[in-house]
Amino acid sequence: MSDETGKVKFASNANGASLEEVNGSVEVPKNAGFMRTLWAFSGPGALVAVGYMDPGNWITSIVGGAQYRYLLLSVVVISGIIAMIMQYMAAKLGIVTRQDLAQAIRNNTNKPVGYVLWIMTELAIMATDIAEVIGAAIALQLLFGIPLMIGVLLTIADVFLLLLLTKLGFRKIEAIVVTLILSILAIFLYLVILSKPSIAGIAGGLIPRASILHHSQLTLALGIIGATVMPHNLYLHSSISQTRAYNSDDKDEVAKVVKFTTWDSNIQLIGATVVNSLLLILGAALFFGHGDQLQAFGDLYRALSDNTIAKGIASPVLSTLFAVALLASGQNATITGTLTGQIIMEGFIHLKIPMWARRLITRIIAVVPVLVAAIIWGGTEGVLDNLLVYSQVFLSVALPFTMIPLIYFTGSKKHMGERFVNPLWISIIAWASAIILTGLNIQLVFNLVKELIEKI
Repeated sequence: MSDETGKVKFASNANGASLEEVNGSVEVPKNAGFMRTLWAFSGPGALVAVGYMDPGNWITSIVGGAQYRYLLLSVVVISGIIAMIMQYMAAKLGIVTRQDLAQAIRNNTNKPVGYVLWIMTELAIMATDIAEVIGAAIALQLLFGIPLMIGVLLTIADVFLLLLLTKLGFRKIEAIVVTLILSILAIFLYLVILSKPSIAGIAGGLIPRASILHHSQLTLALGIIGATVMPHNLYLHSSISQTRAYNSDDKDEVAKVVKFTTWDSNIQLIGATVVNSLLLILGAALFFGHGDQLQAFGDLYRALSDNTIAKGIASPVLSTLFAVALLASGQNATITGTLTGQIIMEGFIHLKIPMWARRLITRIIAVVPVLVAAIIWGGTEGVLDNLLVYSQVFLSVALPFTMIPLIYFTGSKKHMGERFVNPLWISIIAWASAIILTGLNIQLVFNLVKELIEKI
């Protein structure tokens, strides 16, 4: 915002600090070297990157590779690039204005708009939680033989895991998440190396093709986008970017915080894009030609120990590694989903409830549609995996409702000031991404309605 002299005044937080208990809680060194400073700022990017490696990404990317080989690899990479741009803007909004995205929207729009966007974001969080519930339940079944229905109910207990983690401090939470991410990366890198993918196929898959616009490919492509550029992650990053202690009145210090937060975010998101690329490459190299047989996590688990599919590398050890990584992925995303729920509830409707209560409510709501689907269509992996894919498609449909306000605020000199407003090239790419994604979503809805009418 600007005063009469034209000088930038950083907006005060009208409804309290975002995630007040951890806001400004992490000290950073003064006058330290690049690597030491980067280390101090490393962490929030990992919490954001977790959302890009949840079970929703797994099923969309692996099935995408199994059905269309390397065709959708370009979608994964483009999604990663868009994610970096959007997360940069989200973090910058929080650092510069000292408001998270929910607060910025609520403080600059009327109540009806605020409530509509709040509901859309809550639904997006629930869709994300559905993916975590399904992934964790299937992993528990694969590892320990726990029935899916019981596994779904057991996921409610992860609220106690979250309570334990919150006692450790924010920096330790970041360290745990980074460790789990590196574990997942190592497991899939190992699996891909064993699968001996086609280098030429990978190179060709990096080139976008018009055939992606066909209905079946488009559904999976939008599922990949929705599972990658996740709406709730933009709210999350705009808040946790404020966990570092800095003087918001010193513009040079603010610029330094923006710089190192962006470095942290981009490094972590490059890692997430690599993981998602590995998932698709694994599906293409190991399971292409068996796409119709690999519609569920259980199918993938069993295929890794089946020599007729995973020729030459099949092993129960690989299957177990896959299930362990799946369970770790779902639990990892539990942390970020809860934090985001708290952020949007406080930011949009000024309602603050204990984190454990927020987590319990969100998880119970997410469990209901999973249980209903399991009861009506049977508690099978395939049914739950289909529900998971469409939950990711919903995230893609919900994404523009988050992208557009973020692009507007960070592209406005009124809100960001002359120094921190988006560069023109960033604004062009961001607006083009939002417009194209909206257009693809409209086409997807049209295709789905047309398909439904034809079936009737």
